[in-house]
Amino acid sequence: MTAIPQVRNRRAALLGAVCVLALAGCSEDPDAGTNGVGKLAADKIQSKSVTAAGAADAVRLSGTVVTSGRTYRLDMRLKSDGGTGSVTSKGSTFGLLRVGEQLYLKADADFWNSNGDSGVGDSLHGKYVKVPQDDPSYKKFSGFTDKDVLLSSLLTLHGSLATDGHHDQNGVRTIRITGDDGSGGTLDVSLEGKPYPLRLVRAGGAGTLTFSDWGKSFAVTEPADDDTVDYGKQLPSS
Repeated sequence: MTAIPQVRNRRAALLGAVCVLALAGCSEDPDAGTNGVGKLAADKIQSKSVTAAGAADAVRLSGTVVTSGRTYRLDMRLKSDGGTGSVTSKGSTFGLLRVGEQLYLKADADFWNSNGDSGVGDSLHGKYVKVPQDDPSYKKFSGFTDKDVLLSSLLTLHGSLATDGHHDQNGVRTIRITGDDGSGGTLDVSLEGKPYPLRLVRAGGAGTLTFSDWGKSFAVTEPADDDTVDYGKQLPSS
């Protein structure tokens, strides 16, 4: 007659232990072992993220940017003295390279023929074409290669800032901050190492970007003379 109460007691003890473990799991600190920014107010998180981004030597930026009603898909590597990568818009892809103040644009014949005089593309196909600083294309595209200009214009959330929980970006723990509950954009900030921005959803559907390779330097060098075309003071009907 004593076996049944003993079994019940063991079951009750086991259930009690499970409940204790469950409660302990629920009370774990999600910021344990992190850089600690997840415990800060949203505006402080953004400030530290912008500061970390500005201090980094280099970054890779990929995703979409919508500006003036036009969508650009970017895959750029940027640092203080230059940048390199590709831009796709309206089905056309072209390469950008900036070394110091000199900007180069590289594309195939179809790109040049559709953006300039018919037939000019054959001579410019696959070449690094110097973009004169007075050409409208210089102002339009050089910003895609300028780390400081691009990040300062992108890493801004609009409206009232708030935190939106802990998340994960490609295996890295993040804290997410939002502007106006997301309508003003969202930014995922790394909780591991330096508080770099890792993913940005821009306000108003203006694009989504990911950031990686923070601090990983790379070389930007002038292309060989044989691969370079100096078209003069202005690109063909650009």
